[in-house]
Amino acid sequence: MQASSKLIALVYADLHRLARAQMGPGPRDRTLGPTSLVHECYLRIMDPTASSVESKNHFFNLASKVMRQVLCDYARERMADKRGGGQAHDTLSAVDNELYAEATELIELDDLLNRLERQHPSYARVFECRYFAGLSEQETADALKLSLRTAQREWNQARQWLSEHLTAS
Repeated sequence: MQASSKLIALVYADLHRLARAQMGPGPRDRTLGPTSLVHECYLRIMDPTASSVESKNHFFNLASKVMRQVLCDYARERMADKRGGGQAHDTLSAVDNELYAEATELIELDDLLNRLERQHPSYARVFECRYFAGLSEQETADALKLSLRTAQREWNQARQWLSEHLTAS
């Protein structure tokens, strides 16, 4: 566990950069900002029941999966809150509507990624690394122990598969 803590300290700035990139240019009144995303990822990765982190590449591979889980869990909570969550309904602002639309899209993407993962697990992993963790092509290849060309090919295949299935939904 001490080695994992040292690794986290070494990659914290990288993880925070990836979280900022993942959060994008959207509305700034989110309760889940980049720092919260990094800390939630840290808590899940460092959970004693989780697997131990073996290297920086393994950490980024794991972080991409955890970021996806955290963002999708958060999106589902936002949607439940909008649907009422047992509370009285108020008029929603444009920002709330935009966040709801973003949450809906993220959940749809997560559902499609689950389908992709059943058919082509490696495509889904490459997509997670590139999209959810914001890793470069080379970082993705390193994290997944693939050649650069294989990572590029699987990234393109994943995007093509998702594009076809998004339009079909």
